[in-house]
Amino acid sequence: MVDDTRSMDQPPINLWSNDDHATGYLDRADTIPHRSEGEAALLEWIPRRPARVLDLGSGDGRLLRRVVEAAAPREAVALDFSAVMLDRLRTRFAGSADVAIVAHDLEQPLPPELGTFDAIVSCFAIHHLTDARKRTLYGEVFTRLRPGGVFCNLDHVASPTAALHRDFLGTMNVRPEDEDPSNKLVDVFDQLRWLREQGFVDVDCHWKWRELALLAGRRPGQDQHADH
Repeated sequence: MVDDTRSMDQPPINLWSNDDHATGYLDRADTIPHRSEGEAALLEWIPRRPARVLDLGSGDGRLLRRVVEAAAPREAVALDFSAVMLDRLRTRFAGSADVAIVAHDLEQPLPPELGTFDAIVSCFAIHHLTDARKRTLYGEVFTRLRPGGVFCNLDHVASPTAALHRDFLGTMNVRPEDEDPSNKLVDVFDQLRWLREQGFVDVDCHWKWRELALLAGRRPGQDQHADH
């Protein structure tokens, strides 16, 4: 795991409420290497025509659009807290009556009124949360999945060594001193263990390129079907 030198006396940093920070990410988001490959791997685990799908930290809705096009859910919910991202979501899904957009900060417990889902997805969002909140969120996701439902998290994870982390930053054209201080990276193995501890089964890393990884698991129970 990458050495974390943040002071324990300092509060966690999250710059994603800053409009300039969010816009800067969107300007380069489509150039992230191998991103489409990770998204395609995620889509393999989404059931066809699920009743309901939830996207945690939807950003501008790029992943949710791919999920909607590939799986045709009867209802999709996009959740984000950034004003910039919410505006982009409303623009992307304007006129889509089957997509609901909810303003919510993942630092807070998932709203009970969201209900339950056949699939819950996330892309490059959960790594901004503290480790304690990541683990709690995984538990909340488990309780919001219907039996047989799947959770797929395509996210930024920690490299096993500082040298590999520097190599990854180089592939992203990011200098170490310019790395996003909002990142709170955890290695794949710890997160897979956290998912299992929450009750998920069939937990695995199904795709990985350097520090980008697809982690997934199911809630035990009857598989979800198109007409469920």
